[in-house]
Amino acid sequence: MLNVEKTRYALKVMGEMFPNAHGELIYNTPFQLLIAVILSAQATDVSVNKATPALFADFGTADKLAEASLEDIIAKIKTIGLYRTKAKNIKACARIIATEYGGTVPNDRKILESLPGVGRKTANVVLAEAYGVPAIAVDTHVERVSKRLRICKLNATVVEVEKTLMRKLPKDEWIKDHHRMIFFGRYHCLARNPKCEICPLLPICQDGKERMKKKL
Repeated sequence: MLNVEKTRYALKVMGEMFPNAHGELIYNTPFQLLIAVILSAQATDVSVNKATPALFADFGTADKLAEASLEDIIAKIKTIGLYRTKAKNIKACARIIATEYGGTVPNDRKILESLPGVGRKTANVVLAEAYGVPAIAVDTHVERVSKRLRICKLNATVVEVEKTLMRKLPKDEWIKDHHRMIFFGRYHCLARNPKCEICPLLPICQDGKERMKKKL
């Protein structure tokens, strides 16, 4: 397990590798961000960004999306995986926000997690990106990088990964570090073919060292 010092060093290096790491979903309002993140579950940001311009052009507010028919919503997002379930979730989510919160996405974790299609990761993304609330959203990239570097235990749950990162990283860096880890995992420490041979973190990466030994 990497200690606090080495964990922070790893994130510093990731920041140097990806100084412009940022959220890649395209949106204009907190509501649109919420919908985009819901749609991104088990889908790529690229696929979501291809579908949301048309969706938001017609149904870009909670009121409009709540009033839209499921058929019209499905037609806009059918290129995204699990589109039928997601269409039901975002319509239901929009209805609750429109009727109970005046069309404004709540800045409250418990309320966010109570919305259809919203889990802990989605709530963290919205809180961090829309409202600047320090949070670490653990997606597949963050989980993979955390475990490969042994920042956390290999059998850690998603929540345990999040809590470990929160404990080892400075709170005022959580949002930046979250993006750095995503970029590192998305563009360097790939799921199938990680770039271990050119990785500046190889000296402290147990997984990388084992992979390189196998190549010898």
